[in-house]
Amino acid sequence: MDMLIFEVGIAVALITLTGLISARLRFSVIPFYILIGMAVGPHAPQIGIVDLRFIESSSFIEFMGRLGILFLLFYLGLEFSVSRLLKSGKAILTGGMFYVGLNFASGLLLGWFMELPLKETLVVCGIMTSSSTAIVAKVLVDLKRTANPETEIIMGMIMFDDLFIAIHISILTGLVLSGATSFLSVLLVSLSALLFIVLFLIIGRKCIKYIDMALNIKSSELFLLTVMTLLFLVAGFSETLHVAEAIGALMMGLVLGESRHASRIEHQIMPFKDFFGAIFFFSFGLTIEPSTLGGAVGMTVIAVVLTIASNYGAGMIAGRLSGMSPRASLNVGFTLVSRGEFSIIMANIGKAGGLMASIQSFAVLYVLILAVLGPILTKESPWIYGQYARLRKRMKRRQTE
Repeated sequence: MDMLIFEVGIAVALITLTGLISARLRFSVIPFYILIGMAVGPHAPQIGIVDLRFIESSSFIEFMGRLGILFLLFYLGLEFSVSRLLKSGKAILTGGMFYVGLNFASGLLLGWFMELPLKETLVVCGIMTSSSTAIVAKVLVDLKRTANPETEIIMGMIMFDDLFIAIHISILTGLVLSGATSFLSVLLVSLSALLFIVLFLIIGRKCIKYIDMALNIKSSELFLLTVMTLLFLVAGFSETLHVAEAIGALMMGLVLGESRHASRIEHQIMPFKDFFGAIFFFSFGLTIEPSTLGGAVGMTVIAVVLTIASNYGAGMIAGRLSGMSPRASLNVGFTLVSRGEFSIIMANIGKAGGLMASIQSFAVLYVLILAVLGPILTKESPWIYGQYARLRKRMKRRQTE
């Protein structure tokens, strides 16, 4: 008996239930999706006709998860657009460089301390450098901080981070997945990938008026089909050049974000982004055997401490350079602590390249902890700064006495 559709229905029901619980708790839904995926899968029981192992549907759910990544990154590109990236140049360069530099250095330090091979170390660097745009954006909206002066700095830093991660993913893909072995061959693959990204964004921006003409379609059905065609063709073609399909989707979104049809595209794509994005996090959880996570606890704790320290430092430096108060600077650093979608993409690259299995376990624990801790630190940053200010005053009093 073919149980594919029924199993997918069970998966969607589980995702919906965890989403409702998360909404009731008013907390980030990403760790909930990952946790419910980990709770079921190959190690789960079969209860009558309800098979929580998802044997027949696992490959299909995995494919839907891949679609989720495409829609998440495509939507992210639509939100930013190339012109917005250029306009936010100062915020991107000042805050973004310190943020990426400190977090990437933390990854290198962790890789050295844990004696990881080069490829695994670079994957860990990517996991630790990539903030979760989805969680950060949601937290800013939920806490009503979108109008705060530091929010522009936060968005500039996260945009720089996303661009850096796009480049890092293309290099990692060339290094881990292309089969290239010599330094020269890896360099050629990586440079060709970067050249493709740059040329695509330049040509796409110059051709936007022709894209606008092509998208001037009254029929909602044909309009959506045209957008989907562009998305899947660009994402698929990108992969042939060793540029991750997710980055191809991001580039297509950045280009179409310049279009006068951008708001219409966002409106039609959002349901796909929400639905398939939820399945992406669930499918990632399905690949994790909970019993394997214990070996990554020590490495994860060190990584979490390094990340919080790096984000604090980056936030204070970026805030000071932009003339922000120490309190606002602390908000900047703590808001960017959350990790999510890009970290999981990095872990999947490592898995596809046959790297150490512990990297996957590390990514799960690291994302789960920071996806929970990030919003808490963001919400409580005024209280944390208040405690810090009081402690500093006490220390000054003792020094003067």
